[in-house]
Amino acid sequence: MNDALHGSRATAPAHGGLHPAIEFIGVDKRFPARGKNPEVIAARNVTLSIQPGEVVSLIGPSGCGKSTLLNMGSGLARTSAGTVKVNGEEVTGPNKHVAFMLQKDLLMPWRTIAQNVEFGLELRGVKAADRAAISTKLLAQCHLKGFGNSYPHQLSGGMRQRAAMARTLAVDPLVLLMDEPFSALDAQTKMILQQDLARTVAEHNKTVLFITHDLAEAVALSDRILVMSERPGTIVEEIVVDIPGRDNPMARRKHPAVGDYVTRLMDLLKLDAQTDVH
Repeated sequence: MNDALHGSRATAPAHGGLHPAIEFIGVDKRFPARGKNPEVIAARNVTLSIQPGEVVSLIGPSGCGKSTLLNMGSGLARTSAGTVKVNGEEVTGPNKHVAFMLQKDLLMPWRTIAQNVEFGLELRGVKAADRAAISTKLLAQCHLKGFGNSYPHQLSGGMRQRAAMARTLAVDPLVLLMDEPFSALDAQTKMILQQDLARTVAEHNKTVLFITHDLAEAVALSDRILVMSERPGTIVEEIVVDIPGRDNPMARRKHPAVGDYVTRLMDLLKLDAQTDVH
């Protein structure tokens, strides 16, 4: 078991950018009381920094504010205190440098797959010929060549998530925010899409903040893993994944250190293998 496995607040790998790709500085998020429902403090004093080209996974108990952080990172929600910055600029609203990918593909059923991929480009005023060229390239890259004229209902769940990935990449974001994008898929499809994501991210040097409840997935995909506390969520530990081959998670999963990392994460999350016997 290597030293990085035990280190909290380890230093992030250097990637040579002038600014972190995305950073949260002393961020709080409160949802005010409504009627009989009391105020909810979803996140408290969250500080984290992700360098250009890094893949960082965020894990923690359900309800600890992980998705809330992504919403603030994308500009879809405002902080109650603190600051979020993308490439050194404060996030004050939806940010063109950030793209979001969710568990649900949210493809528009009335548009073809190619039209779905092109949607963000269309909103940005990109010419039709340029949109088509980008979508054709990305569909091939995401193993959907020949499906551009199909509709979402004609594709399997895994293919739909590939299309969602292509749509996310089409706008060439600086930062990808991914909220359990593969959790609804079967194990085999999930690993294939993890492989596709890892290779694409490495090829294009994308920065990723990835939420998952799958600890092995976090280890397989990440440079670092940030562990959050129960609500109000804050970062309680950082683990550097010192295993080669981040661009090849299938091979990475076979590394003998993976089990040690998963065990360490289970300990941090207080996940016991106890079974009640009656």
